[in-house]
Amino acid sequence: MYRTHSCGKLRSDNIGERVMLAGWVHRRRDHGGLIFIDLRDGTGIAQVVFNPEVSAGAHEIATKLRNEYVLKVGGTVAHRPSGTDNPNMPTGEVEVNVEEAELLNPAKTPPFDINSDGLDVDENVRLKYRYLDLRRPRMHDNVLLRHRVIKFMRDFLDERDFVEIETPIMIKSTPEGARDYLIPSRIRPGKFYAMPQSPQQLKQLLMVAGFDKYFQVARCFRDEDLRADRQPEFTQLDLEMSFIDQEDILVLMEEMFTSLMETIKPDIRLIKPFPRLTFRETMERYGLDKPDIRFGMEIQDISDIAGATDFGVFRSALDVGGTVRGICAQGCSGYSRKQIEELSEFAQIYGAKGVLNLPIAAEASKSVVAKFLSDEQREQLKHRFKASDGDLLLIIAGETPVVEQSLGMLRAEMGKRLGLLAPGLFAFCFILDFPMFERNKDGGWDSTHHPFTAPRDEHIPLLDSDPGKVMAKCYDLVCNGCELSSGSIRIHKSYLQRKIFQVLGYSDDEIKNRFGHLLEAFEYGAPPHGGIAPGIDRFIMLLAGEESIREVIPFPKNKSAMDVMFDAPSEVSEEQLRDLHLRLRLD
Repeated sequence: MYRTHSCGKLRSDNIGERVMLAGWVHRRRDHGGLIFIDLRDGTGIAQVVFNPEVSAGAHEIATKLRNEYVLKVGGTVAHRPSGTDNPNMPTGEVEVNVEEAELLNPAKTPPFDINSDGLDVDENVRLKYRYLDLRRPRMHDNVLLRHRVIKFMRDFLDERDFVEIETPIMIKSTPEGARDYLIPSRIRPGKFYAMPQSPQQLKQLLMVAGFDKYFQVARCFRDEDLRADRQPEFTQLDLEMSFIDQEDILVLMEEMFTSLMETIKPDIRLIKPFPRLTFRETMERYGLDKPDIRFGMEIQDISDIAGATDFGVFRSALDVGGTVRGICAQGCSGYSRKQIEELSEFAQIYGAKGVLNLPIAAEASKSVVAKFLSDEQREQLKHRFKASDGDLLLIIAGETPVVEQSLGMLRAEMGKRLGLLAPGLFAFCFILDFPMFERNKDGGWDSTHHPFTAPRDEHIPLLDSDPGKVMAKCYDLVCNGCELSSGSIRIHKSYLQRKIFQVLGYSDDEIKNRFGHLLEAFEYGAPPHGGIAPGIDRFIMLLAGEESIREVIPFPKNKSAMDVMFDAPSEVSEEQLRDLHLRLRLD
């Protein structure tokens, strides 16, 4: 027997009991004759005391211990001496007086300090030694948080008659908005499986099969450029329901996330009910379709005021159908020229030509814009932005999509700089009424979400005459400026699904070869259905207060999509390539 109790479970109720513990040496403190060890396992830390008068043999072992050695001890639980208890530790009232000890395994000196949070350590070093990195309390807690979140989701859906069903990892390549990871077939030369970007078609087929409520904690794969909230493989809560409409899904999601947050993180603040915004409203007010609504600073359209001035920058933008919009940064009228230039350079990253500034009140003379404004126009702007003396207006003129995105990103940046991102506040919102299609670089149409999304019933006639005006039955769930999930009511009629593929430019042969199985299934009585798929990694990142999903995934890839621990991807042998009927062409 290695242990009778876990380190983190000892309490004052255990005083007087003889226990056996096993774990890692977290810290060692030598106080002359006494040696104190903080012994750590997966549940927490217990203080164990080696006294030569109690056991000389155990004490001798303790003199050789170093951090991360694996140790087994036996002894009696006692109350810590008066004044030495630690109220910050769950086990801080007790210690174990060691009577016997066994060194189970020594350890090399770790390449970094296990006791730190690790944020100052090069990430590739952390990922190379991820098994050590996961010993840190912060990382350990993130993994446990992930477990609790997923368990809550499973229990929540099970109580509502959802059935958990696994779907294949090796499927056919389908359009989901990113590149597929391909798997060559050995027994079918020249043919490939694809790893699923999502179980989209499979869960729709489960609806056809009569499983009214499906869910899966699904592994998904996308070969796309990485960001802080992206990984080549990720996990989502995939779910689908039959005989429902959009309202059913929104109500379910709000109930699940509200219950989850209040159960797992009862100390957080939550905006309830979740606001619902249209896509167009979101772009006009926040500039992004994943707005952070924890703070105001909403975008204001001032094209009408700008159009009445002689300012060339405003006129040139408006004359070609563009727009002039801005945000009000409270208390920032004293920004220096250097600070204004930094904001302008930031906006240029997103396509803006620059940022114009207009301080409110006395500092207005510093602004180029102020020279072209009458007193009445200044008052109009002040009223439009609800600005006060000491505030700063940041204005961008140009094409509408560029102005929206650059102002949206500038608003988010100013929210960070001004400390407006309230800690402990979670602001969920639903974004509704997205366009069905968007123009691609070739002048054709792409799906805004995916090609299985249903159009509004009243817009179906527009598929032939004006696809750009078709609105979709789809919705996003956003939290604190992070898109957590997209969902939609699906197409369940074969003729309509075929029509959507045609609008997207697929030939009849492509439709048959890539989607024939789905279209045929719809002809056997497919029910109306819809679903959603919240991203588990992103949600836990927010819940844990981390900046990257790599901090909440046990074994992630690095920023270059490399697994530095396994050195993957890596070369394979010529024999393996021959088995797969492949030859490399590196050009």
